[in-house]
Amino acid sequence: MVRVPRRPLVAGNWKMNGLRSSTAEFSRIVEGARKLAGVDLMICPPATLLVLFAAAAKGTSVLIGAQDCHAEPSGSFTGDLSAEMLKDAGASAVIVGHSERRSSHHETDADVRAKALAARRAGLCAIVCVGETRAEREEQRALAVVGTQLDGSVPDGAIAENLVVAYEPVWAIGSGVTPTPTDVADIHAFIRQRLGSRLGEEGQGIRILYGGSVKPSNAKELLHVANVDGALVGGASLKADEFLAIASVYGRQSRNIG
Repeated sequence: MVRVPRRPLVAGNWKMNGLRSSTAEFSRIVEGARKLAGVDLMICPPATLLVLFAAAAKGTSVLIGAQDCHAEPSGSFTGDLSAEMLKDAGASAVIVGHSERRSSHHETDADVRAKALAARRAGLCAIVCVGETRAEREEQRALAVVGTQLDGSVPDGAIAENLVVAYEPVWAIGSGVTPTPTDVADIHAFIRQRLGSRLGEEGQGIRILYGGSVKPSNAKELLHVANVDGALVGGASLKADEFLAIASVYGRQSRNIG
């Protein structure tokens, strides 16, 4: 297997959390990021804070992402935001297909694919989420489910600059339960193989993040697994100390993985 250098990415999904007063916590993340090298840091705040956080991060290494987008560039879609709007607000990436969107908003793989294409159209990197439920894992269908989601959600022609894949075992999110490193290694190796088969050499350069109850106490064990190129962090990203502690497991040097 060709070994491809992939710079780690630790992204924080703030979900529906954060007010203008949260800028102080975000500023602590920005300040802490100055002491880290060899890893990209990204915060995905609620849309109400995008412009504010993008302004605070200007001139620093911290990236700003959004949590969702509409597939169309404009139109009569009350309450939605287009990828172009997110780009204009200062985002460089957008999460699409998060398990909470798939379950609560009934988003299909086709919906996620359309949003990923919209992100590409606007010049954003799409962070495409995939992952199985507890029932699907217990039925030994984890690989089949993730494979189907990848095939349906990842657009043709994707490259490392416009796609990141995030594996999130749905049964682990917010539960305090995490898969074993072996479980994570198996799924990430499968995703890597699937991306390579479909996208060729470009598939080897696409980063695969792990997301599911990542915290400082388990970050080192999980994020040093082969083919894990970083993390999509939930609750722990709301606290600067915890988020920076997770990112610091990479030390000051990037790695060659997989």
